[in-house]
Amino acid sequence: MNFKDYYNQEVKKKLMTDVKIANIIAVPKIVKIVINVGAGEAVTNKGAIDKIKDQLATITGQRPVVTKARVSISAFKIRKGLPIGVKVTLRGKKMFDFLEKLIKIVIPGVRDFKGISEKNLDQHGNLNLGFSEQTIFPEIDFDKIDKIRGLEVTVVTNARSQVYGKKLFELLGIPFRKSL
Repeated sequence: MNFKDYYNQEVKKKLMTDVKIANIIAVPKIVKIVINVGAGEAVTNKGAIDKIKDQLATITGQRPVVTKARVSISAFKIRKGLPIGVKVTLRGKKMFDFLEKLIKIVIPGVRDFKGISEKNLDQHGNLNLGFSEQTIFPEIDFDKIDKIRGLEVTVVTNARSQVYGKKLFELLGIPFRKSL
């Protein structure tokens, strides 16, 4: 059973009974996943954006988009329109495939992992994760990377509250830190 079928057949039903939602359409679901890599070094290193694009495409299986500076910041030598980041928005099958890989392979592979803090959930039930290095993804060949870079993953839901979002992620298998 793939991850999308698991969500539709098991997680939805369990979520309906746990948070007492009568209508199946009102059950929280995952809308999209956004993976973002900031590339401030692109100001001095012109090839950095291309390397980040290649790595992000390898991780997600989708071509990334280059983000550009909206305003000029002289202290950081950034001019308006200069490429400063790379992002990918996943939906549909690729979104569920990436989420399954994130839950079953990447998060358990983090060194000294004690669980995800509830502070990573915003008031709308979206989950924000930051990783300090891209090498935790199994597709990245450690010998071919030029520099260790961090990346942010945002899992966007249509949950109405933080409680609904947390329950959705718990049922999907996200390991939250146990509070004392």
